Amino acid sequence: MNVRGNKRGLAILVLIAIVVSMWAFYPSDRADRAMGMGDYEAIVTSDESDGGYDSYLEQYERAERPDQVIRIEGERFAEAAGDGVRIEDRLEGLDGKAVITPETGSIGWDVQVDQPGLYNIRIHYYPLEGKSSAIERQLAINGQVPFKGAELLTFDRLWGNREAEIRRDDRGNELRPRQVEKAGWQIAPFEDSEGYYDEPYLFYFDKGKQRLSLTASREPMAVDYIELYQEEAVKPYAELKQEYEAKGLAPAREQLLTVQAEEAALKSSPTLYPLSDRSSPSVIPYNVSKIRVNTIGGLNWKLPGQWIEWNIDVPEDGLYQIALKRKQDQLRGVYSTRSLMIDGEYPFKEMKRIRFPFGTDWKMDVLGGEEPYWFHLTKGTHTIRMAVSLGEIAPLLRTIESSVLKLNEMYRKILIITSNTPDPYRDYQLEKRIPEMVTVFQEQADTIRSVADYLERTTGERSDKVAVLHTMVRQLEVMAAKPETVARQMKSFKTNVGGLGTWILTVREQPLTLDYLVVSSPQAKLPKAEASTWARVKHELGGYIASYTEDYDSIGNTGENERSVTVWITTGRDQAQVLKNLIDDTFTPDSNISVKLRLVPPNILLPATLANEGPDVAMQIGEDLPVNYAMRSAAADLTDFADYKEVASRFRDSALTPYAYNDGIYALPEQQTFPMLFYRKDILAELGLTPPKTWQDVYNMISVLQKHNMEFWLPIDTAVNNATLVPNATFATLLYQNGGKFYRDDSKKSALDSDIAMEAFKTWTKFYTNYKFPLLADFPNRFRTGEMPIGIADYTTYNSLTVMAPEIKGLWDFTMVPGTALEDGSVNHEVASHTTAVMMLQHAADKEAAWAFMKWWTDKDTQVAYGREMEGLMGEAARYPTANIEALMELPWPIKDYRNLESQWQWVEGIPQVPGGYFTGRHLDNAFRKVVNAGENPREALSDYILYMNDEIAIKRKEFNLPN
Repeated sequence: MNVRGNKRGLAILVLIAIVVSMWAFYPSDRADRAMGMGDYEAIVTSDESDGGYDSYLEQYERAERPDQVIRIEGERFAEAAGDGVRIEDRLEGLDGKAVITPETGSIGWDVQVDQPGLYNIRIHYYPLEGKSSAIERQLAINGQVPFKGAELLTFDRLWGNREAEIRRDDRGNELRPRQVEKAGWQIAPFEDSEGYYDEPYLFYFDKGKQRLSLTASREPMAVDYIELYQEEAVKPYAELKQEYEAKGLAPAREQLLTVQAEEAALKSSPTLYPLSDRSSPSVIPYNVSKIRVNTIGGLNWKLPGQWIEWNIDVPEDGLYQIALKRKQDQLRGVYSTRSLMIDGEYPFKEMKRIRFPFGTDWKMDVLGGEEPYWFHLTKGTHTIRMAVSLGEIAPLLRTIESSVLKLNEMYRKILIITSNTPDPYRDYQLEKRIPEMVTVFQEQADTIRSVADYLERTTGERSDKVAVLHTMVRQLEVMAAKPETVARQMKSFKTNVGGLGTWILTVREQPLTLDYLVVSSPQAKLPKAEASTWARVKHELGGYIASYTEDYDSIGNTGENERSVTVWITTGRDQAQVLKNLIDDTFTPDSNISVKLRLVPPNILLPATLANEGPDVAMQIGEDLPVNYAMRSAAADLTDFADYKEVASRFRDSALTPYAYNDGIYALPEQQTFPMLFYRKDILAELGLTPPKTWQDVYNMISVLQKHNMEFWLPIDTAVNNATLVPNATFATLLYQNGGKFYRDDSKKSALDSDIAMEAFKTWTKFYTNYKFPLLADFPNRFRTGEMPIGIADYTTYNSLTVMAPEIKGLWDFTMVPGTALEDGSVNHEVASHTTAVMMLQHAADKEAAWAFMKWWTDKDTQVAYGREMEGLMGEAARYPTANIEALMELPWPIKDYRNLESQWQWVEGIPQVPGGYFTGRHLDNAFRKVVNAGENPREALSDYILYMNDEIAIKRKEFNLPN
């Protein structure tokens, strides 16, 4: 107890010292200024594991910082691996030569270092046309990656509005401007892509000739030069203000310059498009019922490093103040932080961390608060860049991220002893079997509490952001004090650690919405941010009336040409808006066919079609619908069009399989997904395992996993109503890999009564009866904790893991699904896919126009443009799983990951849709449950349900006058 008391006392002293030092440095009346964090970073940040940047700096803490610049010309490279590296002269206006580096391979330069020491590195580069994502490179010095952060260096592309003026549709609503790349030469330092470190990375170079290499992982770039240099320290405002006085600089007079934030000149990402805000009548421009594009940022402007830049024309030299009309209504209990640069430089130190506290209303913030900062601006055009910065949150995130990794490691150690279902009445004597357990729990409790207390003191409130931390602290303290209770608390312990992971995600995001910026004389009267009471009343009444008079279902222009097509889409408004923009930009001008695009609920298509009120084309529908409509003569046969085969060649045969019926094809695939094998590299390495290539390898690794109370995940679809349940992915994989199929006799009967299908079903159920695989699990979360370090899941799981599990970034990968070894020694990796489709209704008035739209929509260029727009709109989590073969290649996948996908895609098979086929997935699941839950013999259980499948197929074929 004395040890615990000493640690707690030390933590309290640390917090007191932090608060005192911050109050001393920043007076309380200037709350909006950035807060000093040097002391806090030094004390609170937990040591990273070996290979991190902190440990790297510690290794060279006594090294010199030579004050010199060493330039490496891009074209003078010493080595290059891979195709496509070449030298270009005067590329894109460059005065000299540059080297082109493709999205694969590596390139290295020799650099002569006369003074050994720590250097910053910067690069002068040009983003070549690629897949519209940020450029990614790995840095190595003398063949070694110096630390983990150097494995992934990102370099931005430049984006801006395609049109200078905001366009409107024919109903008076403003249309969100398309974002296009505005490529240009840039200089960028090598810095942390996660935003955890404010300053650019430092790299140690020995004396003599050194080899510096860049390995591409995403997107091509041209390199003019690379420099080793020293980042200059930025002066604090107090020192700069003295310089103003010494130079006799005077405040500007009678100046009030306003820049609408949505008129940004450049952005670092296409996600930073202008937004429409109707929350207040004070937003400029404003209309009570029509959509106006009037703000920028919001939830799109939240990730560290994202920046927006504006140009402003200053009429005269002088000292100015800068104000922002902003809203930060997302982060209660945490500040949203920004940095500000003018003409590419920080004006003074405080501009590296500008804090914006939570508030539900629009506010006018003058930088500096009650004593505004003065900025010296000369006459002419200046650029103001604001970037997302983690500020003082960065060391807190690093601390909690380190805690999550340590607690997950401890969870896995306990799991080995207790299993997933520990006996609540047994004392496992964990404190003896894991001697460090109590110490780890108490140390992490103290660490997490210090973070929570710091947040409470700096924000002045105890919000949900802090409650998560305190919950974890309380549990850790109880488990440290009473280790005999640990086994009983394992479930809540895992939940709370998962909550910490979610906390990292939530707090790392720093949203902020801007209406406009004001650059003015220090004494100028600024406009009010809040609307008057009367204006608010008019706004609410007007909005209520408009809800009855405005058509909010139609998207974009509704005007008609001589030919038109009515298209229904069932996804979100954002997706519909992107689609409508593409239609207005490319389809209608090229075809002279207007499109009436409507956003509708998914279940409205059937009743509308029966009432003859349906669309000409239905988009993003399930793969079971086209054949069901075809049986009822409600869907058009696409093979009737002369160029069908040419259009069908865009897809793999597997993607068209579900839409085949009676020698016709009744839809075109939009999306196609299939399973991949996901695995934790770190955990498999600890266990001495490698990703399995065959099912025999899976059997071999099961015993090792289960010895450590870990699990292998096989997907099981869960549905309250299994009426439209698709056949299980694992069963379909085993069936196809052994040469089986779902239907026989021209789809008149189920083929699951074959010996191959019976054996596949027996093998599938054995995983759950003999090996006790879990029937229900949250695979992404268990993958994060490490208790389920390997499993098969739909490849779109990649998107969610990339975004939702930052703490395991770089610790996992995905590859092909295990295959079945054949007699000739080859391995069959076949899997089944699932698709969504675009379908033409039989009653379409102008089928040629509808076909023209479907061809345009499934074309490579349209699919790529839509996929990139959606990813630009919603981030990597929304990466589009297109069915177009060439389009997937053009989407912004890292090249290594795309190759893994391509390898598996070649083995994909589709599942046919037949009359009555909806019974197949339903009764396959029923048979499975009967074996696993009731212990029935697999062959007997499946045979019983095959009778139901065949009966339903016969009934449906008779109903639609099909031969039996």
